[in-house]
Amino acid sequence: MHNARNIKIILGLVYILLVFLFIMFFFKYFSLKDFTSFELIKTNRDRLDNFKNTNIVLSILVFFSFTVIWVLLLGFGSPIFLIGGFIFGKWLGTFIVLLGLSSGATLLYILANFILKDFIYSKFFPKFYYLVNKFKKNEFLYFIIYRIIGGIPFFIQNLLPTLFNIKIKNYFFGSIIGLAPQIFIGVSLGSGINNLIDKSDEMPSFFEMILAPEIYLPIIAFIIILILAFIIRKKFFKNNNGAPTQN
Repeated sequence: MHNARNIKIILGLVYILLVFLFIMFFFKYFSLKDFTSFELIKTNRDRLDNFKNTNIVLSILVFFSFTVIWVLLLGFGSPIFLIGGFIFGKWLGTFIVLLGLSSGATLLYILANFILKDFIYSKFFPKFYYLVNKFKKNEFLYFIIYRIIGGIPFFIQNLLPTLFNIKIKNYFFGSIIGLAPQIFIGVSLGSGINNLIDKSDEMPSFFEMILAPEIYLPIIAFIIILILAFIIRKKFFKNNNGAPTQN
């Protein structure tokens, strides 16, 4: 338990350090004016797009590596969805983000099994004990469903399966399948924002943005996913067991 607490502190310090370095880098090369002027936003977007097109392999490797590290540092998934779609577009972005998040989550799961399992068990078993027997029935199927329904912060969603002793291959491929719908929607939204900026000569209003098909279609799809996730959660993950028993 003491080691787990130390690991948590170290991860937190590393996370804060990286955020600090990012802020320093950001204000060294950008100013707030770059993000309040549509012309400058479009210029910076074009520069980023040109760099990506002339260094596609390097861009993919850098973004993939960043995604894996982001997940290992307990980052959220949503920013990666949007950035991946904005930079790489709908299809390539989905592939890179899906592979990066699944790889990072799998590495985090492996590490958590070695150094955080007791800590996770003590914190989360009382609340999620009723899922253990469900995963024993068919861990691959239930893990895919678990990924699809979400409903908890991404880093907790990555760590929680240590309670269920899921095989590594099932964890990885279950993540690929289960995360695909929400990642595709999030990446599509990021790609839509990029396309909207590319087609516009001036900053679109909020209503112009929300009424653009590139924006409202992913939002509608996301709402549908939320409704389906709620229904699936009620059907597959209903708590109908007794009180928890710890082994």
